[in-house]
Amino acid sequence: MVWQMGNHYSHSYDFLWLSLALLVLLPIALFLSITPHDYWWYVRIGKDIIESGTVPTVDTLSYTYPDRPIFYQPWLSAVIFWLAHNAGGATLTYLLRGISIAIAYGLIWMLTHDAGTEPKLATLLIILLGLSSSMNWSMRPQIFAYPLFAVTFFVLWHWHNGRDKSLWILPIASLLWANLHGSFILAFVLMGSALIFGAGDRKKLAIWLGLSLVATFINPRGIFVWEFVPDMLASPSDQLYATEWQPPVNAGWQMNIFFGWLLLFIPLVALSQRRLSSLEWIWFLGFGWLALSGLRYVIWFMFIMTVLSGALLTELLKSFRRESVPANSKPTFNFILSGLILVLPLMMLPGIRESWWKDSPPPYHEATTPIAATQWLEGHPDLPGPLFAEYTFSSYLSFALPSRLLWIDNRFNAYPPEHWGKYQMISSARPQWESLLDKDRINLLLLSLHSQLILVQAVEASGEWCEQYRDKDAVIFTRCKPIL
Repeated sequence: MVWQMGNHYSHSYDFLWLSLALLVLLPIALFLSITPHDYWWYVRIGKDIIESGTVPTVDTLSYTYPDRPIFYQPWLSAVIFWLAHNAGGATLTYLLRGISIAIAYGLIWMLTHDAGTEPKLATLLIILLGLSSSMNWSMRPQIFAYPLFAVTFFVLWHWHNGRDKSLWILPIASLLWANLHGSFILAFVLMGSALIFGAGDRKKLAIWLGLSLVATFINPRGIFVWEFVPDMLASPSDQLYATEWQPPVNAGWQMNIFFGWLLLFIPLVALSQRRLSSLEWIWFLGFGWLALSGLRYVIWFMFIMTVLSGALLTELLKSFRRESVPANSKPTFNFILSGLILVLPLMMLPGIRESWWKDSPPPYHEATTPIAATQWLEGHPDLPGPLFAEYTFSSYLSFALPSRLLWIDNRFNAYPPEHWGKYQMISSARPQWESLLDKDRINLLLLSLHSQLILVQAVEASGEWCEQYRDKDAVIFTRCKPIL
């Protein structure tokens, strides 16, 4: 049975297996704490966009580099984050992530099934994919790019196999993608390679590719949105300090799965009688190279590897009894059961899980989201600044306490490498840490008791700072004699 865009499943048995895959993945998406990285400061930017009616073009969050030109390409993600947070808090925000994950991994399941993989095997592969890639499910603009990658891949796969009625989706996906996340260039990697190596109607694809390119110009920066990609790739601070830009290493069980899967793919290709097409090889090798060159690219490659693995495994195992739908299968019952299965994960939503889970974890990562410390600081506006804060703390501060501008935050490309170097020297309490604070006339510190414990101990021992507040995650110091 093949899924075709625009139709519904003709057999409830397949939908039941799809729902079972999501039963494993959705609770993870609805449980993972929201970390500050690329979240709170985007919520703040989204709020500013809604209130001002324009996308900021200069930095308004920092006092160290005020009015520095800045490019918020994922402006639409920022607006969505703010609207979700403002309308429904953590509950709606988590639900938004769950929907995005369900669409992306559901599409990959359907594509794996369309490639000839039996439902049970497709479900097993999607669960494995989800478990190994869930580390990429942080609440950040990239979460909206996963469904767009999946639908682009879905459409091009079917075009390659002679079904091109869904090409009209490509410009719509490109339009959204160019306003949601900088990875929109991947749509054109997929489309461009398909145009050259694919087996479908190239003339039709070329037309829709051209329309997709024009669609990316519909954004606040017009054609210059394409400048964002080389700017990010050339950003020295991103390359030096953001771990996601570094090559992946085989550390942790999730990366063990990735590297193990990659190694097993080699004998799978050799043993299976199914041969990969030129386009499949190009997608595999191209995105494989990206994945091995940067951790942030691993998830895209695993989407592709899942579909290819399913097709190869099915051919390899074809001598075994082919799975068939039970003769007594009842479609109505299966659809009802599938619906109930998909509703069950909602019990993990913040605002709901507290009703049955007494000690349920908070929705926001406590160690990096200083809610109580920020509330205390908000209640003491008389304390002299400027403020120096742990950089992940600054993400939440930028949203919850906009009156205190930032010395640094986790927008890596917003600060030059030398500024990040100074941050490292201060946070690790190197000999010049206090002179660097003196130079910038810092009078107020909000430090992490987890990532900056050495600095906290140095501040306590210096005799120049007075502790004002402390909880299990954060501590606030002021200068005993402020620098005016």
